[in-house]
This record gives sequence, structure tokens and C-alpha cells, in this order.
Amino acid sequence: MDADVTDSAGPPSDPDRPAEDKPQDRSRDRSREESGRPEGEEPGGTASEGSASEDPAPEDGAPQDGPPQDDAPQEEGPAAAATDEAAAATGEGDSTQAGPQAAADADGVQTWADQPKDGIVAARKRHWLRWTALAASFLVLVAAGVGWWMYKKLDGNITTDTSAAAELKAYEKERPTPVVMDAQNILLIGSDSRAGDNRKYGRDDGGSQRSDTTILLHLAADRKSATAVSIPRDLMVEIPSCRTGDDKKSREQFTQFNTAFELGGTACTIRTVERMTGIRIDHHMVVDFNGFKDMVDAVDGVEICLKEPIDDKDAHLELPAGRQKLNGEEALGYVRARKSLGNGSDTERMERQQQFLGALVNKMQSNGVLLNPTRLYPVLDAATKSLTTDPGLDSLRDLYDLVRGMRDVPTEQVQFLTVPRQPYRNNPNRDELVEPDAGDLFKQLREDKPVAVVPADELEEAERDKESGQDGKPDDAGSESPTPTPTYSGSSAADDLCKQ
Repeated sequence: MDADVTDSAGPPSDPDRPAEDKPQDRSRDRSREESGRPEGEEPGGTASEGSASEDPAPEDGAPQDGPPQDDAPQEEGPAAAATDEAAAATGEGDSTQAGPQAAADADGVQTWADQPKDGIVAARKRHWLRWTALAASFLVLVAAGVGWWMYKKLDGNITTDTSAAAELKAYEKERPTPVVMDAQNILLIGSDSRAGDNRKYGRDDGGSQRSDTTILLHLAADRKSATAVSIPRDLMVEIPSCRTGDDKKSREQFTQFNTAFELGGTACTIRTVERMTGIRIDHHMVVDFNGFKDMVDAVDGVEICLKEPIDDKDAHLELPAGRQKLNGEEALGYVRARKSLGNGSDTERMERQQQFLGALVNKMQSNGVLLNPTRLYPVLDAATKSLTTDPGLDSLRDLYDLVRGMRDVPTEQVQFLTVPRQPYRNNPNRDELVEPDAGDLFKQLREDKPVAVVPADELEEAERDKESGQDGKPDDAGSESPTPTPTYSGSSAADDLCKQ
């Protein structure tokens, strides 16, 4: 019997592991109870092999086969399960007897004693981050508001000349056709009106328009050079028939250039320049005296050098000789003075204006004004206050794009010159164009080709050497050479007025 039990019992049970109440054992017990069969007997009264392994535990005092059991037997079956559930419900057991402290340590979480301190630090950090984000958002909103206000202010300063645009549109068929699309030709007109704030600079003839200075500014298509050509106000030219201020038409006439502005304003001046040069004018700007003064003050003055002192009551200017830093009022007197400087001619005054404009451009570029929005704003504010433009340049964005296109032009490539002219044969107090020099200059600009400028004394010396055949070059007339760049008397923004 013992041998049978041993053979059918299978492997000995683990002494350290209590016997399990298998589900199939419980189902067999229930089936025997329902059928009334004794334990170990199959249907039909036959005992199954190995049934000894399913016998109930012996009664007290009976010898037990198999390995010895622990002194403290463990409960099995439903009783043991109930005991485990009760232990879990009361918080007892291996994993919960140590309490939350043990569970926290087991998971690697900080202890409860440390949690309040870390919670305060985390709360303070979140509070600081929240206020930092709010402050940054506020500053962004303020900056955006200030920027928008500045933009609208500058944009509102500009006056749009819609009448000139309408007049030019009416004469579109007779206007020149652009040759180089990316190049730009802008006509700058300095208003000499004595009306309003300008009354102190001279007699007011009913606030009539005057053209004191006219400059044709050519910006190369690659924006690597800029050429400013002054047109003398006393130059004798053909002025077309223009619409006057009282809505009448003037007759076509041959007279001095600044009459065009007085008769028909900006549109008549543009048409006169286009007829004379064959160059299509893309945009125009009219700046009065106050705008010029404010621009000089905005860059904190411009330095010049005077060979002789100046005392000109008409120009409201009194300066000693030597290096001078001119403010806006002094600068305006300097570029307007004529009777007390040089030979009193308008030619010398234009050269002085060109030199001063070159010094102004150099000051703006050398001080980084064009690259610094905080310094550029006062300049733009001064310029826009007294600026009248065509619809294509009447916004701050348009002007900024124009200035941005010029800021990388080297100062030595910002050139100033006057159209080749000589005293008019019928009246020495007037000027006339010198041909073919003037025609060659206009052709170069029209086709966006380079132009060179040198000081007047160097150009005169070169011309004398050429006439005498002593140009210092070998005689190579038999070989072909590229067409030389036309050279004219003028200056550049890189010239130092104190070294001339």
C-alpha cells in the first residue's frame, strides 16, 4: 500500500510551500458528494489508480507518509483566502506593515518629511515663471504698441502728391520708356517757398512755388552705386505746355529751368527733365527748408571746413574759418549762401550743396544711422514731416525699402556732379548744356552704365594733358580698347572737405 501511494503521489511536495487546493480536486469532491460515491472510486465501483494521492488527511495520531511538514501548518483553501483578504483589508501583511514610509522608500520617492519643503519651492518657482511670462508678454505688447504708434506717426507725416500723378498720367504717351527696369530715377526738388515757416528766409510772393535745388538721383539696378546730378535753376531748357495752378495751360517755351516748377509744379518739372534727358522719372520728392534743417539736427550736425570766414546776412550765417560743425540752421544758410562765398555764382553754390550732401550721407553711414532703428527714427521723422512724394513713395515702408537699398552703397560710389553746362551765349547770367558731354551723361544714366567723377582741378589738368598729347600713355592707336567711362567734374560722399 505504501509503495502504491509513493508511486502514484508524484513528486514530493515542497516542504517550504504549502499544498495548493487545485480547482480540479474541488470539482471532483463536489461530484462525489452529489453521486454518493466513496472517495477513490470511479463510477461502477472500481477504484482508480493512484487514488491514494487524493485520500483525505489521516486522523490525529495516524502515521503520515511523505516529507515532514512544518510545525505550524498553514491554512488551505477558502479559509486561507479569507484570511489573506482580511489581512489586506486591515492593512496587515508583508508589503503594508511598514506603512506609507516603506512604500515611498521602495518606489524611490522622497519622504513625507521632505515633501512640504519641495512643494513650497516648486510653488514659488511656478509663481516666478508665471509672473515672468506675464511681464514678458506685457513688454511685447508695449513694444508692439509703441512700434505701431511710431509707424503710424511717420506714415502720417508724408504728404501725397496725387495731382502730379494725375497730370503725368494724362501725358503718359509722350513720356520716355524705362530701359533698365530695376534701376530707379528719383527727382529731388528743394522747395524755395517763402510761405509759412519759411517766410523769414526771404520775400513771400503770395506763397508761390520755387525750385531752389533740383537733383536727379540715379540708383543703379545692382544698388552698388548712386549718382546725383544737379540741374542748375538758371539752365535754359524747353518747357512743355503744362497745367497751371488756376487750371489753365501754359504755352510751350524756352526759358530757365526753375520756371517749370513755378508754372506747373512737380508734374511740369518732371516732364521738363524727361524731355531734356530722355530718362524716365520713377518717383519724386519735394523737401522744404525745415525738413532739411531737422535732418541735420537729427544726425547731431555735420562737419565742414571753411577756408575763409563767412558773414552773410541774407543767409543768416556767420562762421569763422576752419573746421566747423554745423547745426540745422547753420547748414541751411551754408547751402543757400551765394553772394558772400566764392564768385557769387549759382555754379559754386551747387558744388557746395553737393559737398554738404555728401558729408551728410557719410555721417549717416559712418555712425550707423541707417542700421540703427533708434537713430534712424529721428531722421525719418524729420524727413517725413516736410516731405511730399508721389503715391509710390508715400508710405514709410516704401521709404524704408528705398533707404535700405542705399545703405550698402560704398560712400565712394555715392557721386555728385552737375550737368555739363556753360554760360548761355545770349545771356551770361544763364546756363546752357555742353554737348555732346551732356548727352553722353544722360545716355549713361538711361542705360544704367557707370559714371566717374573727379575734382574739377584734376579734370582740367587731364584735359590739358590730352590736348597737348602728353597723357603719359604709349601710342597704341592700332589696338582696340574698351570705351572709357565718361568722367565729369564732381565729388563723392567719401571726400573729406577738410583735406581739399
